[in-house]
Amino acid sequence: METPAARATSRMVARLPLLPPAPSTPHTVRVYRYTGSSDRDGSTAPSRATAPQPGDGRPIVRDAATVVSYAVLGCYTFWLYAFGPAVTLLREELRFSYTTLSLYSVVWAGGAALAGAGFVRVARRLSRGSLLWLSTLASVGGATLFTLGRSAPATLTAAALFGFAGTMLLTVVQAILSDRHGSRRDQALTEANIAAGASAVLAPLVLGALALTVVGWRATFALPALVLLLLYLRHRRLPLPSPAPDPAIGRGGRLPVACWLFAVLTAVGSAIEFCLVYFGPQMLIDAGLSAAAASTALSSNYLGILLGRLLGAGLTRRAGRAVPLLYASLALTGVSFLVFWLTDLPVLGVVGLFACGVGIANLYPLSLALTLDAARGREDQANARSQVVVGLVAAAAPFLLGSLADRHGLGAAFALEPVLIGAAALLLWSGIRARRTAVCSSRIP
Repeated sequence: METPAARATSRMVARLPLLPPAPSTPHTVRVYRYTGSSDRDGSTAPSRATAPQPGDGRPIVRDAATVVSYAVLGCYTFWLYAFGPAVTLLREELRFSYTTLSLYSVVWAGGAALAGAGFVRVARRLSRGSLLWLSTLASVGGATLFTLGRSAPATLTAAALFGFAGTMLLTVVQAILSDRHGSRRDQALTEANIAAGASAVLAPLVLGALALTVVGWRATFALPALVLLLLYLRHRRLPLPSPAPDPAIGRGGRLPVACWLFAVLTAVGSAIEFCLVYFGPQMLIDAGLSAAAASTALSSNYLGILLGRLLGAGLTRRAGRAVPLLYASLALTGVSFLVFWLTDLPVLGVVGLFACGVGIANLYPLSLALTLDAARGREDQANARSQVVVGLVAAAAPFLLGSLADRHGLGAAFALEPVLIGAAALLLWSGIRARRTAVCSSRIP
């Protein structure tokens, strides 16, 4: 018969969190180690022990921290996808060149790279909650400066601030979701980008509609600020998971080769998307649409992104589907881009943009999930470094496309897109081989 002391001991042992599998175990992915963080009201942040672990088939839990992360990402993405067509309208007002147009993506991406370079250091000093809301405030400041600016220098400065603050906001949201969901971060990130896809559909529609009224397109940028204000008032005390310090990072550990390859893949996927966002409307204008109509027609691309992410969220409910889905996405993107690129009919061009959106939809979230999975316990470092690479590549690609467009025409310049798609496929293949080689090496005693 079990004594009361033995029963008490059993209950204490049952409450202890499970330790993660040893790093040397084949096919395991290290995840963050977390402790619960208490808020002023005494509530405790979700424990890492309740999140799905490597090899765990349990569905993800969409708690308050997850839902708030989805909502904040949706607001940021509304700004991001309104920014491209807004720059198109700004070019109509200020009459600057394609090269100047591409500078907006350059300064945005430069701010993004700076945010990625500093994220790890800032994240060590600030809690997830503090970093989340401070980044939100700075993003609102960037949006305000962009809407009040009436010259290229002022709006370029706003784009740089926007890129820095917005990327810091994006990175901390990704970190929260990775903290919370561990090995199932692929599904969480894909679901988060459904909210982003919905905002992407609405943003150019709202911007195009307001551009035709006396209110003007600039009022579009006030809408996410209002939603973020409501989220802050309601959830500012929400406890968020906090990562325990990783001693390996303190010793200056390096990220695996596969992690870097997947990070570059994430960046190239973003560059494919950004080139279409910034210059896709210009192709439709050349095909005969007005600037306002072309900016609004870009919603077909975002509608495709939303549909693609809805499909991706369903497919990633089972583990192990990220790589096949990425290959299929790249193939669809390549074929549909050719339709958009080679047609002179605006209607067919819009159809091509829609199909491109379906293909592009899951490139970023699934590539980022592969990056974090390959990080071997250095997810914050991999998250931040991926944003640096995204900033650099996303700056270089649209700038190169704009420069080529000024010299050879926009149609010829868009030959850059098939090159990027091919490079993405090669990076995916190389990253998988590097990951497989690392796993095989870990098996050797």
